[in-house]
Amino acid sequence: MYDLIVIGGGPAGTSAAITCARAGARVLLFERGRFPRHKVCGEFVSAESLDLLVDLLAPRYARLFADAVRIPRARVFLDGRAIATPVDPPAASIPRLDFDDALWDSAEQCGVDGRQQVVVQGISGTGPFLVKTSGGTFACRALINASGRWSNLSPAPVDAQNPGVKWLGLKGHFAESSPATSVDLYFFDGGYCGVQPVNTRDGAAPSARVNACAMVRADVASTLPEVFLRHAALRERSRAWKPLSDPVSTSPLVFRKPQAERDGILMAGDAAAFVDPFVGDGISLALRSGSLAGQCLQPFFAGKISLPEAARGYCGLYERRLAPVFRTSSKIRRMLSWPQSLRAPLLRLLEKTPRITGYLVSKTR
Repeated sequence: MYDLIVIGGGPAGTSAAITCARAGARVLLFERGRFPRHKVCGEFVSAESLDLLVDLLAPRYARLFADAVRIPRARVFLDGRAIATPVDPPAASIPRLDFDDALWDSAEQCGVDGRQQVVVQGISGTGPFLVKTSGGTFACRALINASGRWSNLSPAPVDAQNPGVKWLGLKGHFAESSPATSVDLYFFDGGYCGVQPVNTRDGAAPSARVNACAMVRADVASTLPEVFLRHAALRERSRAWKPLSDPVSTSPLVFRKPQAERDGILMAGDAAAFVDPFVGDGISLALRSGSLAGQCLQPFFAGKISLPEAARGYCGLYERRLAPVFRTSSKIRRMLSWPQSLRAPLLRLLEKTPRITGYLVSKTR
């Protein structure tokens, strides 16, 4: 009987596992894939979560921060305009190839029983739980689902805001000579593409590599080269790029109302809700939700409260601390999707009033 089983070895799952293991819980962590691997991600780690990440990682990964490219500025390219805003304090650009691998290893160093390439096939019970997997059946007192935005453990992916529309996520690393130290967002009809400098542990210089990550409607583009052609400035910038990684993709990208608990199971990361990628806070929300879930379970493991009480506590904190980000980002996305004639006054206002732009950015953190 484990105290906790966590399904999913990404930032949310490892954050929860580390938090509980350090508090003395017996934790089992499942991951259906294998690390290290590339994953569709903007690789933007906002300052709000850097202290938490430093605390979660084992000391041996200090270089991950020392080598990270700092991002002090964001730029939005839309309708022929370039709107810039400071990112203060600066964010960090950390490749998921290194990021996930470091978190997984740090979890194992905390005593977490980590098992990769294990598929969770079914769950029964409402506490304690039985978890049936490709590697056997396991029992636990509490369960956290951090398996991502869609899996066999989640409801069928239906986008209530965009029924009938399929969104894709695409990502690749490219060589670029001396890219700007900013996260650049190129918006076009049917999607957007984010570009920022990034460093990896393979020794490549920070100034030699950028990460390009796009969210696009399937009827608009299905590859990164097709995405680059959708925006004039991005098309020109990408002409001299040379691929440094195989492209990766994911679909569908589904937006739905956050759900922090289901059937007694605590939901964390994208399993709870998928934030609009352009706000750049997906990794931060994953880390914070996993850590929060782990903290709320600790009194349960100590026998001070029941599992339903722990779940209610988590849901309340999630609603107050994290859910507002999803609501704000959704509103901003809808504004950016207005017809160009309606967008123009808004963009002029943002261009002339940096304080408003900065305020909107702060509300997505």
